[in-house]
Amino acid sequence: MSRIGHLVGDQWVAHSHRPVFTADDRIVAGIPGSNPSLIGHLAECLEPPYNLLYVLHTSRGEGEPGRYQSPALSRDQLMEFLTTFAPFLSGDGRFDLWVHSPASGGTLVWDRHDRLFGYGPIDRLSDKLTSLGFIEGKPEIPAPHEHHYRAELDSLAKQVIAAFEWSHSPLRPEDEQ
Repeated sequence: MSRIGHLVGDQWVAHSHRPVFTADDRIVAGIPGSNPSLIGHLAECLEPPYNLLYVLHTSRGEGEPGRYQSPALSRDQLMEFLTTFAPFLSGDGRFDLWVHSPASGGTLVWDRHDRLFGYGPIDRLSDKLTSLGFIEGKPEIPAPHEHHYRAELDSLAKQVIAAFEWSHSPLRPEDEQ
């Protein structure tokens, strides 16, 4: 499964970014295989506690569209979330996920196109990506492409909404599809 697909000939196929990134005032990387463990690895570069921002822009009935902010999470709680919900996080494109560290001022953003944006300790994030086998290059969004919103993952989406005492706020204009 993947969060997005692209057209090859007359067939829609899963899209997986190459392990490439750019680094200047921010990191821009592709997330190969829509793998949420990359977020966990990069969060090691940020100081806990973490706040998650789950931006639900395309609801399938699991909750109101909006921004769901978690309470402060330890490293173990963040990793448990990423592991528990890995099938949903890697297989469905109805959301964006942010990880923010108030202590280090760093933020990771996983967007609906399977791109990761990193802010804060750029050198540490770059070193971590390089250690994970990433090379310099620009992640490309295929055109045309489609976003996957999978009915078989609806129950996990409901569990994400139930995972924390989220603080809910409306979508911002830049969040909407």
